[in-house]
Amino acid sequence: MIEVCPNLFIGDQSAYEYHVRGQQGWEIVHACKEPYHRNLLGYSGRGAPKSHPEYLIAKRDHRLFLNLIDPPNPTYIPKEIIDAALEFIDNGLKDGKRVLVHCNLGESRSPGIGLLYLAIHTDLINKHTYHDAELDFLKIYPSYNPSGGIRGFLENNWDEYVFGGIK
Repeated sequence: MIEVCPNLFIGDQSAYEYHVRGQQGWEIVHACKEPYHRNLLGYSGRGAPKSHPEYLIAKRDHRLFLNLIDPPNPTYIPKEIIDAALEFIDNGLKDGKRVLVHCNLGESRSPGIGLLYLAIHTDLINKHTYHDAELDFLKIYPSYNPSGGIRGFLENNWDEYVFGGIK
């Protein structure tokens, strides 16, 4: 678990389970379908029913549960999920909370969301292009190793998120 900017921590499932779970003053983004979103909604099989009102995103108290997989193709990463995570992080930090964004391994989904948050809300990384930001982010979070889906999503949506569509 690494603090990438004041009170924003990125990590893996063990960071949550062994260091943050049950602690007061934390906001948690579970940036992984397994096991958190699945357990919360109680579905079996490949995924949650698409008709479920919390199919993509569920919020309980200080926790955000994302139906987010780590695919090789960015088509399978819904923008609504990333938007919800960024808003949740921002609100938590503005409320003076510590925020942990974690996925299973802490290599792709959670650091991808963290990188995007830093690019939008801080001057800690060079945000001119996704590639520039990634190189700077690796100095802060060396375990960043995004899947093709996460990297493709960030590359495809970089200008919209970071520059409001205008570069």
